[in-house]
Amino acid sequence: MIEENSASVVYNDLVMEKVKKTKLNVVEAAAKINSSELVAFLLDITERYDTKQEIQLMRLADYFGAAFSKVSTSKFPWIKILKASSVAKMADVPLSNLPEDVYKVSVDWLNHLSSEALGSFILWSLDNLIDDLFLHQGATKRSNKVVQQATSRSQVAIFMVLAMILRCQPDVLISLLPILKENPKYEGEDKLPVLVWLIIQVCQSDLVDGMFMWAHFLFPKLKSNFISDSSTDLILQVVEWIISFPRARAILVNGSVRKGERLVPVSVLELLIRVAFPDLSARSKATERFQAVYPTLKEVAIAVTPGSEEVKHITQKIMMFTIKAAGEGIPDLSQEASDLFVWCLTQNPACCQQLDNIYLEHLEGSVILKKLSDEWKTISYEHPTLDTLKESLRNFPVKNEKVLLSSGVNAADQESLKDAEKHCKMLLRRVSDGPSPRCIKSFLLVTIAVAVVAALLLY
Repeated sequence: MIEENSASVVYNDLVMEKVKKTKLNVVEAAAKINSSELVAFLLDITERYDTKQEIQLMRLADYFGAAFSKVSTSKFPWIKILKASSVAKMADVPLSNLPEDVYKVSVDWLNHLSSEALGSFILWSLDNLIDDLFLHQGATKRSNKVVQQATSRSQVAIFMVLAMILRCQPDVLISLLPILKENPKYEGEDKLPVLVWLIIQVCQSDLVDGMFMWAHFLFPKLKSNFISDSSTDLILQVVEWIISFPRARAILVNGSVRKGERLVPVSVLELLIRVAFPDLSARSKATERFQAVYPTLKEVAIAVTPGSEEVKHITQKIMMFTIKAAGEGIPDLSQEASDLFVWCLTQNPACCQQLDNIYLEHLEGSVILKKLSDEWKTISYEHPTLDTLKESLRNFPVKNEKVLLSSGVNAADQESLKDAEKHCKMLLRRVSDGPSPRCIKSFLLVTIAVAVVAALLLY
């Protein structure tokens, strides 16, 4: 419990003099924190509240609150700072002002606390910031409840402690993901700068965890029809910032699966391909930026071990959305969807059977057959396993004929069937022409090797 009077600020565990006339900025207040005194304070509260880690965390917030009690609202207008700052600048607010020795003492102590206690403190802090946000917005629209104004010193302290927790234990925020997704309190574009700030603190120590939060929490917000350009820009800034880190691509690809979950799941890849390759009329300033990050995110999304069960699971899901996207008549989208579809066929031979099963339901996706036909020499050289397509291709003309002979086929479907049949026959001829160049090359290499070995033995 915190008590105040005109002479001093009194906490359960410390007393710090309150000087009304002297006002400091964050840098000046941070410089006055003594790391030795902080060590003694932490030892005291650890012993005093041995089994009550939530209380220990609140006392740490009180300590920093007292340290920053002379920082006025005008010296730390956090809402304005977050709204006006780029993601890169936002990352160091306000932690860059804290002395290194104070930071080290704090995080060493925080690392010994449980994930549950840290998670509770994160939610409490976030709620406090949202209440303060409502207050500044005059936001009594959502609730008749009077919001008590939090002091500026408590906001500086909350940001400081939150940043340290998120940097030393980044996975705690991921454990709160279900709550952040389901609780309407955390919805709305007005909360986005605060949520982005949380995520970029995580990125400072773990890019994989940061990307997980972006892909599973931030990016799906673009599904909303009412999201503003400024919010889209902020979401884009986060992923652009993440992949700009040194070795980011290698780190993210190597961490493409996090504790059994895909870092960039198929659902995110589907949304990503649509925002990166939209119809001409839907293009915006953000389109080129999405196209720029798309290759890296796609690589992370399809990073799998060949022949694994995971490959089967992912390829079957990707096939279903790419065959639809390929037939939507948007050239760039069709090209990229076709490329992904072919990748599925090359990674998982069972996808050929799946194509056989869904073929008639997605005739508009016959452009994929055209791509296979047009680029067969290159594709078969790079992916000789595509020879397994032959059996499925033999079935397609039979299916086409049955449908064409049946009643109730409209003109559009008839045209699609005829196009599909044309591509099928052409592709089947190319598949049946004989071994691919890669097979011939392999055969020649083996023949030469055998001849060399035989010559050596004779010699």
